[in-house]
Amino acid sequence: MFKKILIANRGEIAVRVARACRELGVATVGVYSTTDKSAYHLRFMDDAVWIGDSPPQASYLNIEKIIDVTKKSGAEAIHPGYGFLAENAQFARACEDAGVVFIGPNSKALALVGDKVASRTTVKAIGVPIIPGMEGLTEEMSIFKNMAKEVGYPVIVKASLGGGGKGMRIVYNDEELESCVAAGRREAKSAFGDDSVYLEKYVDRPRHVEFQVLRDHQGNVVHLFERECSIQRRHQKIIEETPSQALDDKLRAKMGEAAKKVIEAADYTNAGTVEFLLDENKNFYFLEVNARVQVEHPITEMVTGVDLVRHQIMIAAGERITLKQDEVSQHGHAIESRIYAEDPENNFLPSPGKILTLVEPSGPGIRVDSGIYQGCDVPPQYDPILSKVIVWAETRSMSISRMSHALQHYIILGIRNNIGFLKRIMDTQKFIEGNYHTHFLDENEADLISKHDDIGIALIAATFIASEKKRVYDARAGTRAELQKSMTPWRELGHWEICGH
Repeated sequence: MFKKILIANRGEIAVRVARACRELGVATVGVYSTTDKSAYHLRFMDDAVWIGDSPPQASYLNIEKIIDVTKKSGAEAIHPGYGFLAENAQFARACEDAGVVFIGPNSKALALVGDKVASRTTVKAIGVPIIPGMEGLTEEMSIFKNMAKEVGYPVIVKASLGGGGKGMRIVYNDEELESCVAAGRREAKSAFGDDSVYLEKYVDRPRHVEFQVLRDHQGNVVHLFERECSIQRRHQKIIEETPSQALDDKLRAKMGEAAKKVIEAADYTNAGTVEFLLDENKNFYFLEVNARVQVEHPITEMVTGVDLVRHQIMIAAGERITLKQDEVSQHGHAIESRIYAEDPENNFLPSPGKILTLVEPSGPGIRVDSGIYQGCDVPPQYDPILSKVIVWAETRSMSISRMSHALQHYIILGIRNNIGFLKRIMDTQKFIEGNYHTHFLDENEADLISKHDDIGIALIAATFIASEKKRVYDARAGTRAELQKSMTPWRELGHWEICGH
């Protein structure tokens, strides 16, 4: 086992990896940019090193600096988390050249599966169905136009590297194609340091179902079942659940075996996720491989009892997977909601700023993976994800109820956030019935956004700020300071609650 690992990320995933390292007895080195000098994840590190200015290209995407810090710190391995350099084959290769273990697939496998076009070709060769589209990268617009004409509109432009919906654009006609390709390139370059994009046929109203797979260096492979990821906004998942209501045991087994075949064909090791689209007739198509730990990995951990981050580290250290496919099973139902610093009432614009008050939900079956604390600043330079709420219960209906309750009691004051929006999704009849697809939010957004959702919270925040301004010690009324010690804004407000609409 490693003695020290550098965690090349920030936010809640850096905290999650640090906790796994601590349980394994492995020391941790955290990194931070200028704006992150007081970030929450640094509290969980044994050591922390500044790696550059705030823009990602100068810090969290700075391969040379991260490798240099790793070597100087004495760390033997790097865990990349998700996003930033997690699926960058150049970074994995730089680790190999420097004699540092990259906790993920090797650079060759990462280049294959991280390049969505190359992986489509590999998957097609082993007989797993793929969506019609480009099977090579190009910068020639004429090739994009010819492919769009061949498969028929609508089509989707996608970043060849990375994930998270970055670089994606749905195109409905020739007039939109060139501008969408250009916009996709710019976003992909900013998010992943690579501007390559490709095009494939857009499947209308599918369900997005992914399978979690583990494979070690000895060739042992096991899947840990599926996650339903169809609740998406602009191709970004915001709610995930497992098991999926769209699969029966026969289809689940078939898709799970297909996922394992994909991983084996790529000679992929470590944790990976094979993603599929499921059409209305229950036909499934390979979408991509996410070559990293997923944002939504906790729901798999909740229903299987398998610590995925721990297994990532153990596999990278050369240990065997002891799990057997026929011994892995799902128990109960888990749901994850992603909490973002964004304004649902203003086209979901990012909402950076200071968190004035933070109250996290707790109770049986509730887990919060967080990257924030009360008083912290949420910077504008990075993805606005703040935390994740994960719940588990014996049944899906109980899990939905538990998530709704948890969201109702999650309080973040000082910045706009999507908590109320997520709660309304939980309370929507179509979601409760499990009858949804990737266009669920587009078709129901008007009903899910309440123009008056946060009036109560705004009043609380205003009272909080006003009371803080008033509480200046007055020498002429010394007892006021003593009274202040026993009072809080919540007590002064009397009874209050956040109600769903």
